[in-house]
Amino acid sequence: MAPFALGEVFRPVSALRACLLSASRPTLGEVLLKSLWQPCHPLSNPTLSAVLCPRVRCEEPGTGARGRRRVKNPRKRPAAQEEVRDVESQREPSIVSEAKGVSGMDNLRGWDLLPSAPLGAMPAPDSWVPFRRPPKLLLCLLSIMTLSIFVHLSSQFLTMEQRLPSPNATKGSPAPPPTTTPATEWGMWTMSSLGRLGNQMGEYATLYTLAKMNGRQTYILPEMHRQLAPLFRITLPVISGNMYWSIPWRDYELHDWMSEEYRHIEGKYVRLTGYPCSWTFYHHLRQEILQEFSFHDHVKEEANRYLAGLRGQRRNVTYVGVHVRRGDYVRVMPERWKGVVADKAYLEKAMGYFRAKYQEPVFVVTSNGMKWCRENIDASQGDVYFSGDGKESSPGRDFALLAHCNHTIMTIGTFGIWARYLAGGETVYLANYTIPDSPFLEIFKPVATFLPEWIGIDANLSPPRSGTTG
Repeated sequence: MAPFALGEVFRPVSALRACLLSASRPTLGEVLLKSLWQPCHPLSNPTLSAVLCPRVRCEEPGTGARGRRRVKNPRKRPAAQEEVRDVESQREPSIVSEAKGVSGMDNLRGWDLLPSAPLGAMPAPDSWVPFRRPPKLLLCLLSIMTLSIFVHLSSQFLTMEQRLPSPNATKGSPAPPPTTTPATEWGMWTMSSLGRLGNQMGEYATLYTLAKMNGRQTYILPEMHRQLAPLFRITLPVISGNMYWSIPWRDYELHDWMSEEYRHIEGKYVRLTGYPCSWTFYHHLRQEILQEFSFHDHVKEEANRYLAGLRGQRRNVTYVGVHVRRGDYVRVMPERWKGVVADKAYLEKAMGYFRAKYQEPVFVVTSNGMKWCRENIDASQGDVYFSGDGKESSPGRDFALLAHCNHTIMTIGTFGIWARYLAGGETVYLANYTIPDSPFLEIFKPVATFLPEWIGIDANLSPPRSGTTG
C-alpha cells in the first residue's frame, strides 16, 4: 500500500512536469483531470492491476503494434495477470505530433509516475494505463472543502452586512431600533409604554433608575423607542417583539413617586407599570438623565435657529418658554379630578413676573389649544410669539423649543414638567389646581412633582367649587 500512496501523492507533479517538457503543452484543466482520474501504475501493485483494469492498456509512442511491457525481476502474479494480450492497433502519434491536430487528452495517456522510478521520471513505453472512478475519500474531501468555503463566505457576508450603516439612517436623524436578543439567563426588566411624550419620558427615566438601583439589565419596548428616539440620544437597548411575548413577565405597578420598597424589587423578569413622573425617582442621577435626553444635533439646530429669528433688535434677550395644556384636560380636570386648567389670569401673572425681572424677555408660547391662546394671551407688547405661526405644531418641535429656552412657564401635565427639567432656569407653575378632597391627590403628590425651588402661583378654584367647568 505504501507505493500506491506515493504514486497518488506525486501524480499531479509528474503530470505537470511532463506538460512542461512537451513540445505542445496541454491545458491546465487537462493536466488536473489526468492527475485526478489516473491511478498509480499497476505494476507496482499487481492486485490492483488485476482487480481494477486487467484488460485496458494503451500504446505509447515508440512501441510496435504487438508491443509488450517487460518488467525486470517479475514477481509471481495471479493467473488473471499471466496472460498478456496483444493489441492489433496502429501506432499512436507521438507527443510531439499534437501540434498537427491530435488532442491533448490523447497525449496525456501513460503520463504517470512509477513508484520505483526517480521522481518525475516518465513511464516506459507500452505501459498499462487503467482508468477508474475517483476514490470516495477524495470526493468526500472535496465536498467538505467546498462546504467549508461556502460557510466561511456566508459568515463574512453577514458580518459585513451588520457593519454597514442602515439605509434609513440619515445624517442628523436617529437610527432605527436595533434588533436586540437579550441574554435571558440573568433576567431583564422593562417598562410598559403608556401615554404620550411626557409619560414616555417619565417611564424611561424611572426604568433607568430603578433597574440601576436593583442591579438589573433593562430593555425598552419598540413603541417607547419610536416615541423617544426621534428626539433624544437614548441608550437603553430595545427588546424584540417576539422575545417580549415569549417571556413570563411579572408585573410590578408603581405609583407616581419614589418609595423605599422600590429599592428591593424581586423578580427575574419584571415589567414595571404605571405613569411615574416624579423627580424623587431620578433627581440624584440628574446628569445621567439629562444625557439620556440630550437632543439630536438637527433638533437642536432647528430650535436654536427659530429662537435666533425672534431676537430682532434686542441685545439682552431672555427666552421664556410657555406651555399651555388644554385638549382633553379642559374636560377631564373639572369632571373627573375636581380641578382646573390654567386660565388667562394665571398666565398674565406668570408673564408679569418675568417682565418685571428681565429687561428684554421673549415669550414663546406652545400649546395643544393654540386658538384659545391667541384669544386670551395679550401679545400687544410685541414680546409674545406663538409657535407654528399661531397654529398647533408637532409635540416634538414644541418640546425642543421649550427645552432650549432660558426659563419656563408651565401649567399642568408631564409635557411641561419635562420641558422645564431639561431647560433649567427659573420655573413658574400652576399650584393647587384641584380642591383638597380631589381623587387626583390620591395618585399625585405635588411635593414629589414640583421641585422646591420652583415658583407656584395658585389657581383659581372657583369654577370647580361652584360646580361649573368654565
